[in-house]
Amino acid sequence: MSRFYLTTAIDYANGDPHFGHALEKIGADAIARYRRLRGDAVHFLIGMDEHGQKVAQAAEARAIPPQQLVDQLAETFRATWRRLAISYDQFVRTTDPQHKAGVQALIERIFARRPDDFYEKSYEGWYCVGCETFKRDDEISNGKLEWMAERNWFFRLTAYAPFLEQLFRTHPGFLEPESRRNEILGLLERGLEDVAVTRATLAWGIPFPRATSAGERQATWVWFDALPNYLTATGFPSAGFEARWPAQLHVIGKDITRHHCVVWPAMLEAAGLPLPERVWAHGFISMGGERFSKSAGVKLDLVTAIDRHGPDAFRYFLLREVPFDGDGDFSLERFDERYVSDLADAFGNLASRVLAMLERYRGGAVPASGEATALDRAGETAVARYAGAMDHLLLHRGAAAAWELVSEANAFVERQAPWALAKAGQAEALDATLGALARCLARLAVLAGPFLPATAPALWAALGLGADPTSAPAWLLATAPRIEAAQTHRIAPLFPKADQQAA
Repeated sequence: MSRFYLTTAIDYANGDPHFGHALEKIGADAIARYRRLRGDAVHFLIGMDEHGQKVAQAAEARAIPPQQLVDQLAETFRATWRRLAISYDQFVRTTDPQHKAGVQALIERIFARRPDDFYEKSYEGWYCVGCETFKRDDEISNGKLEWMAERNWFFRLTAYAPFLEQLFRTHPGFLEPESRRNEILGLLERGLEDVAVTRATLAWGIPFPRATSAGERQATWVWFDALPNYLTATGFPSAGFEARWPAQLHVIGKDITRHHCVVWPAMLEAAGLPLPERVWAHGFISMGGERFSKSAGVKLDLVTAIDRHGPDAFRYFLLREVPFDGDGDFSLERFDERYVSDLADAFGNLASRVLAMLERYRGGAVPASGEATALDRAGETAVARYAGAMDHLLLHRGAAAAWELVSEANAFVERQAPWALAKAGQAEALDATLGALARCLARLAVLAGPFLPATAPALWAALGLGADPTSAPAWLLATAPRIEAAQTHRIAPLFPKADQQAA
């Protein structure tokens, strides 16, 4: 059993969850569920980024203390992730005392190992409140910018340019997909600048452990506070944190690669700690060509979209429609189309028909295997394609491979016409057909699990296989299904259409 420590970006606590948050958490959850299927010991971390100027401003606008705001939002986010069946193992908050202590310990560790990496400097420039980052002249675009002039602690990021260049030369898989890596390589070619790691005017943050030469205590810059959550969640600096660190995978949005693939590796190198093995930067989701975000204005409420066809359908649609290595668009019309064509008519109808025929013609018993059929061979191909896509985090292709098998199975039903075989008394051919279809449903229950975590167990149970198609033994059944002893039963439509819901 291999260790697999998986993280997502922690969500900023200045508003309710939106589609961008959902895409990332659902995608990471599908990865976590797939890795569990393959037998890995998964630890899945998500959480909340609760300090910084944006949070302080949002709390002030609501006339409540920042801690009250982040407590409320943390519960709102948790409720959303419960509804979407996000199977996280740990929920970190940057206001947790253990996290605060871990951040300060990391900073002190850098001071001890590389005392010249921190220095004081007076600085003035444009500060982006939305991304909590000082902007260089060549990075200024439309956005909420404030001119800041302060004397802060700085981190000597420029000293790590050779280390970062070597990292990307020798470990090209550290950041994927390739387009994101090329962006960081371009940034390194343009040259780095040292970063201010404290804010003199910010009260809502973790106190920097060292005072300035003037005796002033400042708050830690929010990114120097937030990035270490992946490390502090392991118990750092307490003994035993190495049992989980380093992370095997950070899943983040493409807009924060600079922080995760330049600042974070430099911090870890300065502290003498291992780097995460891999960073995956997914794209954005838009509606009508405009990105879902608080700054752009969310045009469709997340809860409304989930309510339309339910959490499983919403999960499937996002991961099938939005490439996990690129950008994608959301529309209710397209959601409705996918729900009917892919889920109700294709997957749901296949399950209902096969289970009904097994009950009608064989009393619910799955016939013995016999020789492999064309559908069995198509299933083997689908499993291989699915595994290849999921291993490379191309979740949309993994879903496509599974649903191509759904199409193969529906075509197999029409070609074989079990009702005609039964009427003609061709018992052997009927057994071969129904057995192949039952095995295909078992495969599909396993492959669909990372996308449809509520539906897949219902199908698995209807096949008489128990209630858990999510573990390594289930993956073995997907690769070589042997379910002849199973006793199946009919179930209600997995994805009812409007007329079925009304009935």
